[in-house]
Order: sequence, then structure tokens, then C-alpha cells
Amino acid sequence: MSSEAPRWLDASQQQAWRTLVALITRLPAALDTQMQRDEDMTHFEYFVLALLSEAPDRRLRLSALADEANASLSRLSHVITRLTKRGWVCREPIPGSRGSYAVLTEPGYAKVVDAAPGHVETVHRLVFDGLDDSEVRTLATLGATLLTQLDTSIAAGTGKA
Repeated sequence: MSSEAPRWLDASQQQAWRTLVALITRLPAALDTQMQRDEDMTHFEYFVLALLSEAPDRRLRLSALADEANASLSRLSHVITRLTKRGWVCREPIPGSRGSYAVLTEPGYAKVVDAAPGHVETVHRLVFDGLDDSEVRTLATLGATLLTQLDTSIAAGTGKA
């Protein structure tokens, strides 16, 4: 335990922090609610399908897909197993490697195409409808800055994810 005094948040930092915590707690729940209600899948499952739909040949190495999805390989593997049972994804071995590809099937592609309009409308309603173009650019900049800071801290071992 460090003998240094804690660096307490000042009033504006505390307000910003609590707002961010509310956002990162409530937004994923709202996205999940819409996706489960309308498409019978989680938002994360939809996100994985969408990433595969945009990949060359609709396939990605599982480790690359985990990186793209900001997920552990273990979490992604469980999701791929569920999506495989639904016929939306299949696994293919990578020749000469212990790894495998996740491949979006035709029914999986049809599912993501069908789900996309409702998802995009929800994202507009929950995030972008209240922002002007300048605020969207600011949001993108702040998000990128925070992600870089988070990744740097995790890589340095000063932050745990």
C-alpha cells in the first residue's frame, strides 16, 4: 500500500466521473434491452456479427475478433459457441495453426442485416440525436483519448481490466 496521499477528485472531476459512470452503466443496458427485445440476442452478440459482416470474406481469426470486440478470448469463445448453435457463425481451423476462424454464415449475415436498422435507430436516439456535429467530433476525440489512456495504463500494469 502506498504511503502517498490519495489524489482526490475535485468537484468538477467528481461530477464528470459520475456522469461517465452513469453513461457506461446505462448505455450498454439500453442497447441490450433493445437487441434482446427486437432480435432475441445480446448487443455483444450483434456486435460480433456486425464485425464479422464487415471483415474480408466475413471471417476473422478468433484472436483478432476478440481484439476488435474488446473482449477476452474466453468471453468471445463462449459467444461464438452460442452463435454457432443458432447457425449464425461457424468455426474453421486455420491450416498449420492451433487457432481458428469465426466465419459468418449466410443466415448470420441475414440476421445482422435484419437487426441493423433497429440498432442504428436506437444508437441515434440514445446518443446522437441530442448532439450537433461539433459535439460528435468532441465525443470522438474524448473517447479516443480515454481509450488511449486506458490502454497505456493497462499495458504499463497500472490499470487492471
